Amino acid sequence: MASPSSDPFDQIVDAPFDSALSERYLVYALSTITARSLPDVRDGLKPVHRRLLWAMRLLRLEPAAAYKKSARVVGDTIGKYHPHGDTSVYDAMVRLAQTFALRYPLVDGQGNFGNIDGDNAAAYRYTEARLTQAAIELMEGLDEGTVDYRPTYNGEEEEPEVFPGLFPNLLANGASGIAVGMATSIPPHNVAELIDAATLLIDEPQAGLAGVLQHVKAPDFPTGGQIVDSPAAIAEAYATGRGGFRVRARWTVEDLGRGTWAAVVTEIPYGVQKSKLIEQIAALIGEKKLPILDDVRDESDAEIRIVLEPRARTVDAQMLMDSLFRLSDLEVRVPLNLNVLDANRTPRVMSLDEALSAWLAHQFEVLVRRSKHRLAKIEDRIELLDGYLIVYLNLDRVIEIIRTEDEPKPVMMAEFGLTDRQAEAILNMRLRSLRRLEEMEIRKERDKLDEEGKGLAALIESPARQRTRLKKDLAKLRERYSPETEIGRRRTLIEEAGPAREIPLEAMIEREPITVILSQRGWIRAMKGHGDLASADTLKFKEGDGPLFAFHAQTTDKLLLAADNGRFYTLAADKLPGGRGFGEPVRLMVDIEGEAGFSALLPTRTGGRLLLAASDGRGFIAKMEEIIAETRKGKQVVNLRTGARLKVVRPVPEGADYAAVIGENRKLVVFPLGELPEMARGSGVQLQRYRDGGLSDAIAFRFTDGLSWAMGGETGRTRTETDLTPWRTARGAGGRMPPIGFPRDNRF
Repeated sequence: MASPSSDPFDQIVDAPFDSALSERYLVYALSTITARSLPDVRDGLKPVHRRLLWAMRLLRLEPAAAYKKSARVVGDTIGKYHPHGDTSVYDAMVRLAQTFALRYPLVDGQGNFGNIDGDNAAAYRYTEARLTQAAIELMEGLDEGTVDYRPTYNGEEEEPEVFPGLFPNLLANGASGIAVGMATSIPPHNVAELIDAATLLIDEPQAGLAGVLQHVKAPDFPTGGQIVDSPAAIAEAYATGRGGFRVRARWTVEDLGRGTWAAVVTEIPYGVQKSKLIEQIAALIGEKKLPILDDVRDESDAEIRIVLEPRARTVDAQMLMDSLFRLSDLEVRVPLNLNVLDANRTPRVMSLDEALSAWLAHQFEVLVRRSKHRLAKIEDRIELLDGYLIVYLNLDRVIEIIRTEDEPKPVMMAEFGLTDRQAEAILNMRLRSLRRLEEMEIRKERDKLDEEGKGLAALIESPARQRTRLKKDLAKLRERYSPETEIGRRRTLIEEAGPAREIPLEAMIEREPITVILSQRGWIRAMKGHGDLASADTLKFKEGDGPLFAFHAQTTDKLLLAADNGRFYTLAADKLPGGRGFGEPVRLMVDIEGEAGFSALLPTRTGGRLLLAASDGRGFIAKMEEIIAETRKGKQVVNLRTGARLKVVRPVPEGADYAAVIGENRKLVVFPLGELPEMARGSGVQLQRYRDGGLSDAIAFRFTDGLSWAMGGETGRTRTETDLTPWRTARGAGGRMPPIGFPRDNRF
């Protein structure tokens, strides 16, 4: 029976929930930050990658060795060093082998390790792997006392805390990860450029970012592409350690003969899956969001080749690609967040020069530790060689002691002043080692080691020598990754370009003729084709309803709807309901206030102007571009006095130089159009003065052409009054009766 003290309920500790939760969550957060998601600035690796490479090294998977099954590597890693799921470990290993994910892969994979289309790798029982030369360089020096080791999770073995190699992995291959409360995203760079920048920092530590940027211009992605940011924007991102790079696909125009052409994409941005990119472009075609593009084909093999066919040979290639840069992942923003663990395992965001300097500091430390380790080995060896030389000088006496003494070791140590190690080594010598030639070789080896030891001691004491040695080692590494080699050449082009230009609406929408009809009760529809406007009366309308406005337009047009409260709304012609049925209430498309009526509905045109006039006789000229509303709520354009309504919204014809205004009192004034102000919003100026009533109609026209109006009846004839001198006056006059025959409804 259990003792009362072993009752589990006795172990319960009362604690506030929030403090208990925060303590436990903090432990988890620290774990993800320091032992999972953020790379170390010294070797650029997260623990899972470091343990994978360490396990592969112990399996002797050098570049020249035979491949071993990935299952063996994953098994060793999770069994000995990394007690996590096999899937996560294998996924990490797969990424280290993907040539499109890593600029300098650390694992050489054989079998299906996934592809740029986004397909997954085969299961680990089917694939094989070994280390690449870059991984060997990253781990070089592990047996030379260069870094500290720590026990593995179960205490049975040891693993290195960090890798000592000279390969600048953090910036060369980049990293990405999400921890708790922080993340990291480092794009890959060119090793030769990094080494040049590091060499500069060795000579001139104060050179700073400006010096580094002379060599490292921008990231260098494994998938190529083109960085289109300005040097200033790139420098700003590198200075703060936060920002991003705009990366575009590389493309060329391919002549297909007889005036036809196609745009061929040969490199896509980093991190974009090709299959999803093609689906995205195909969706643009299917949804008619980009009518100037006719087809997209994937003709890729080992090299990427995406063929984009334009709708017509007259399409501008640059316009087509600019549209795709805006609408698809042919242009992406690759983020930069240089958040790493420093040498004290503290997470912080570094600038580019700080990250390089931190890596160099690690390399200097590795160089000194390697030198001290080698010096200790030399001293150990010299101690033994000195013992052997004593044997050769006193060979007969040594043999005599060994033959006659029961315990020769203490006797030899006392007689010749040997150390315990020297005496033990002499007793373990083979007889063949006593030949004359061996003595000469030992003297030669001792002199050589003595000279090397002096050089190492001088290196340890002199920072100047350390700098020279590190530059020499870096120069040797640079030869392997020089821009002239296939692996070392820069793949990503750096060429500044502005943002992809705004493509006119006409390019995005299929241009088709339509007839727009708005009823008196506010029901709108668009019939296909340019129908007979005179027959609008014969169309079906709801009972008690009839046509208010009818005009021809194109699906690419923006339509201006003017309410009589002076507010303007914008409708997209391609979004209007079709001509079958009664259409839809326009109030469902825009938020028209209260019971406001409609003053006008008309298509906009580039450079177009409108004559706006209120019922109280005030008005002004407005540019169409300035009164287009971007939202459903519209834009207040005409500020009306109490009781006034917006009465006239008329386009100003090209070359118009005069305005004619007629009041409800049937008085007409004609004055120069230049007397009206051009405004984006306001109440305007007085066009005509009234004693009673208000404005009936207004129009802008060319004075030399005169005023024309319909004669009435079914003849369809019009009358033109060319001599308007009697009515010509200054703006704001009362006016006089119009010419004989002017319409009784007082409308121009």
